[in-house]
Amino acid sequence: MLAHHPAPPAQRFTPHLAEVVDAATLQNRLFQRRTSVYQKYHLLENIRKRSWLGPPSETIYGGISFSFENDDKQIGIALAIRDTVYFLDFCEHHFSIEQYEPSELGEVITQFIIDQLRTYEKDHLEKFFGIALPSLLVEKCPALCSRMWAELDIVPFVLDPHGPQNVEWVNMELWRTKTLDERAESIARKCITYFGPNQAPLLQVGFRGLVDVDAGSTAVLTSLSDYEKTVDECTWRAVMKYAADMKERNVKVAFFSSTPQGGGVALMRHALVRFSHALGTNIKWFVPRPRPGVFRITKNNHNILQGVAAPDQRLTDQHKRDLTDWILANANRYWFGKGGPLEPPEKGGADIIIIDDPQMPGLIPLIKKATPNRPVIYRSHIQIRSDLIDQPGSPQAECWQYFWESIRQADLFISHPVEAFVPSTVPKESVGYLPATTDWLDGLNKSMDDWDVGYYGRVFNGKCREIGMTTIDYPQDEYIVQVARFDPSKGIFDVLKSYAKFHDLIKDTPDVSIPKLLICGHGSVDDPDGALIYDSVIEYLSRDLAHLKSKICVIHIPPSDQILNVVLSKARIALQLSTREGFEVKVSEALHKGKPVIATKAGGIPLQVQHGKNGYLVEVSDTDAVAKHLYDLWTDHELYDRMSSYALHSVSDEVSTVGNTLSWLYLASSMSKGDKCKPHGRWINDMAREAAGEPYVCGENRLKRAVDVRPFGC
Repeated sequence: MLAHHPAPPAQRFTPHLAEVVDAATLQNRLFQRRTSVYQKYHLLENIRKRSWLGPPSETIYGGISFSFENDDKQIGIALAIRDTVYFLDFCEHHFSIEQYEPSELGEVITQFIIDQLRTYEKDHLEKFFGIALPSLLVEKCPALCSRMWAELDIVPFVLDPHGPQNVEWVNMELWRTKTLDERAESIARKCITYFGPNQAPLLQVGFRGLVDVDAGSTAVLTSLSDYEKTVDECTWRAVMKYAADMKERNVKVAFFSSTPQGGGVALMRHALVRFSHALGTNIKWFVPRPRPGVFRITKNNHNILQGVAAPDQRLTDQHKRDLTDWILANANRYWFGKGGPLEPPEKGGADIIIIDDPQMPGLIPLIKKATPNRPVIYRSHIQIRSDLIDQPGSPQAECWQYFWESIRQADLFISHPVEAFVPSTVPKESVGYLPATTDWLDGLNKSMDDWDVGYYGRVFNGKCREIGMTTIDYPQDEYIVQVARFDPSKGIFDVLKSYAKFHDLIKDTPDVSIPKLLICGHGSVDDPDGALIYDSVIEYLSRDLAHLKSKICVIHIPPSDQILNVVLSKARIALQLSTREGFEVKVSEALHKGKPVIATKAGGIPLQVQHGKNGYLVEVSDTDAVAKHLYDLWTDHELYDRMSSYALHSVSDEVSTVGNTLSWLYLASSMSKGDKCKPHGRWINDMAREAAGEPYVCGENRLKRAVDVRPFGC
């Protein structure tokens, strides 16, 4: 290995070689590793065809170091490559500062690094998962991190030499003795520690249950300007107005939910905290320490309130005691103590508290007892069967009564935007509507090139082969998809029945290929039903649809957002046949990708689908109608193209992370001033836009206002 960029002369071990070492240091070095042509041959054929066949590429990681050289006339950049075991290769390049304008140098270095990473992947047929780099380099190249994430699907980790994630800066004397390439290799080793054995970044939760989103914001995926491009100007101006107010007054917001990953709540909170960090607002997210058996109880309650539990399923007195003990233990140990988020605001606690799911309303009376004047918002995100709650003695009435004793003490009741989801006991004046949302810049939704799509497709098929499941051999195979958790309310059996009827309709149609069906989704930490439902689906498939097993793939997706992104992006048509539903933002995610959606009139789904324009709405369990719409979309190419084109441009800012943040910032800004927020059944997004002086105008995309207190002239 060449010696590179030595330390200042006083700290060299071989000062008599200084001139020789300096000369070697300033030489550029290309990557030199060579891989076997034979080993690459079969994988290369699949990559050229954009095929999901064959094994996935090997995964690699990297580290970047830089230094000023030659009396600050040059900048040296070293890029080290390694896998989880070995140091594999490095390159080095030196840039003359005098050759570039100050504004140009960062762009030149950024483009150099992007080109080197892209070329290395293609030459070696390997997939970068993470790159670590020092914060000083990011200051010089502000677009580097977001470009690595957006263009190369690489997670960039920014290491602060004075932060807890430093490499060896704690011993600066030792660090200075390292050459530039040695520093890069040390940084690459640090990068690997952020990943688990499945190549997914490790989830990090602190002592008080504080969710350290993006490794405590060490993983820098996006910039503020990236978010600005995802929404209309009026939405962005409103967000910046409330963000400025919250930063000026240092308003602190704390979210509480049951789990840090899996399910829509966790996805939304990761995105919200990430965007909040970019804005500079103070929003934190806390989760309780889990306890065996509690999630079984909370899932039963979830099913009872949605009306999908067994008729004899009840919330027992013992279950109530278990839930109360769990909440009390977490609150007293982690949250009410010194430095905790539930301390009084004047002592550093949060100014606004948001209880983000039906597992934890027991916190509300504890908060109100300690700080009666601190605003507390409760968010309900499931399809509550208010009609069953109104029946005295029903399991739903008993379950709701238990929760309502706590929820009634909240200052605001936020619900998915369907009036029927709000029980009659909730005062109308305290009800506001807010849909579920998604992040257009995260791994679930961002655009990816054919190289990365092929990689994740091969990973997906590898998981299928591991369990003997039918594979999706894209691009030869076209397919229909439903992406959803394996949950009793997701209508998975209706999906299978609809596909079987569609198959009967199309099998005798000449010159038409028959698509496969893919049913897939992530699991959730607090959802013990997932494995039970999955096994029931496989049993049904083997028993009743054995003749179609080679056409149907049913699989739990590994914890990778990009795999879900890929299977939805390359599907022809998306289904969402839920029998009960809150909002299900997967519908908007599919529309955003230009996929016509066939969905049921359950929950908030009809607010997203414009029947006959970007998809079709059917009654719950109307599998005949689903099959007919599938047939029409599959055989009528003009119809498909028209719906696909409309879908691409029909999604509202309201279902984006920026739109969601707008609503929360508005509530936090106003309620932290002592304002009494009384929505009276209005959409929070509408209230936020109006209060910011940016009301909706004709022509803007908006979700249907199934519950709309007053018209807006459009």
